[in-house]
Amino acid sequence: MTLDLDSRNLMHDQLREEAMIEPDLPETGPVKKETQIIAIYGKGGIGKSFTLANLSYMLAQLGKKVLLIGCDPKSDTTSLLFGGRACPTIIQTASMRKAAGQEVSISDVCFKRDGVFAMELGGPEVGRGCGGRGIIHGFETLEKLGFHDWDFDYVLLDFLGDVVCGGFGLPIARDMCQKVVVVGSNDLQSLYVANNVCSAVKYFRNLGGNVGVAGLVINKDDGTGEAAAFAEAVGIPVLAAIPQDEDIRRKSANYQIIGTPDNRWGPLFEALSINLAEAPPVLPRPLDQDGLLSLFDASETGADYRLEPATAADMCAAGQLVRPSLEVIYDTVGRA
Repeated sequence: MTLDLDSRNLMHDQLREEAMIEPDLPETGPVKKETQIIAIYGKGGIGKSFTLANLSYMLAQLGKKVLLIGCDPKSDTTSLLFGGRACPTIIQTASMRKAAGQEVSISDVCFKRDGVFAMELGGPEVGRGCGGRGIIHGFETLEKLGFHDWDFDYVLLDFLGDVVCGGFGLPIARDMCQKVVVVGSNDLQSLYVANNVCSAVKYFRNLGGNVGVAGLVINKDDGTGEAAAFAEAVGIPVLAAIPQDEDIRRKSANYQIIGTPDNRWGPLFEALSINLAEAPPVLPRPLDQDGLLSLFDASETGADYRLEPATAADMCAAGQLVRPSLEVIYDTVGRA
């Protein structure tokens, strides 16, 4: 069908008017959805899985219905919760079911303990695929299983923070969660990762997204204060500071849950649960590299080093820079 000139002009005017409508401002108040979907990021080995296992268990003890989803290709988020046992991953199970001509069911991939429901997305074997693409495939499978219709008070997503490819940023980029929590410690590398996550949140908020940062959990806190200084500098609260304690280390290594009301560490995780629920998603102010380094003593980080430019002479062995000419010279002596 061919539109006449007046119809085309009318359509163009309508499109222009629609394009001029400003997007809604990002939500910065308390979360209003019944289900809080929270993505937790942090450097590998910083203690996200330890924190989440105990946090999810405490939330369940407080009467909340909790779903914990491991989104790390190592598939170790739920190991502490289940006494060291590994869950069958969604990606691996879906592949096996597909090969057998069967569909994946909830019972194949979701397991529970004392009110906490948990599953692992999984990932490809080393060298055999993209971990980020595996995350995307895992969430596609969750959607087929009815993810958006499930009835939970909290859905906690455990993401690796070291990786910057798109799959690991999915909850932030697609507004799949309301808020983000970063786990860090008083060391430069973990705060570098936390700062990157804050940068990602700010980037997607500037594009019209609604995800904010609820705050920082300081794990293995030795009292030196760099992580707290980072939180203050980027404008996010400290939700909890878990001390560097031998009792915590031993129990974590032995797959023991310490986030229970009758445990000496119970009040700490109860306070974290309350802070997590009440913290609004805020827009962080990520630091540049110099700002991040300034949180630490320069004598410990080498922040006082000044860059020394290299020269062409540095790159070659002595005498190699003077090259013979490529000009061809013809000997005309003795020619007629």
